[in-house]
Amino acid sequence: CEPSQERIVLSERAALAGEGRRKQLFLALKDGDVVSGTVTNVTEFGAFVDLGGVEGLIHVSELSWGRVQHPCEVLHIGQTVQTLVLQVSEENARVALSLKRLHSNPWEILVKRYNPGDIVPATVTTVVRYGAFARLDEGVEGLIHISSINLPPGVRELEKIVEPRQSVQVRILHIDTERRRLGLGLVTVE
Repeated sequence: CEPSQERIVLSERAALAGEGRRKQLFLALKDGDVVSGTVTNVTEFGAFVDLGGVEGLIHVSELSWGRVQHPCEVLHIGQTVQTLVLQVSEENARVALSLKRLHSNPWEILVKRYNPGDIVPATVTTVVRYGAFARLDEGVEGLIHISSINLPPGVRELEKIVEPRQSVQVRILHIDTERRRLGLGLVTVE
């Protein structure tokens, strides 16, 4: 309640959870806990998860180690999920959650498994004007820049060469784990 701003905030979810349950949850939740909850809303910036009277947010950047266009690609309303508690702030009534940190970081696996020059299978995920994104088996996406693709004479549109869900062979050009950038070169289209 903020009388100076003539504002009051109510929570139906907290009322349904039972008296004192919200406070109890905030005291029980600790950074690093693995908790289960139900997805209550999916927005452009993330997904809200009901933890039994307190809602936590999985920010879009914490949904997957790979690229996520929209959180609805990963989660849907009503889905039960296991999440990792990143931060609890009772003062702000916020709980930050992560889905991706429950799994090994594929970038660490990638840098141990591959070297620049290696040729590996991939699947095209998106075609853009400056190239195409392709996902390796480890779940990491990399960019096949248009400058690394030999377009046949007379062909200007990359969409005529590759399309989403198409299997390709790519050469690893560079791996930048800090910036999470993977440079790929197109070798063959299947």
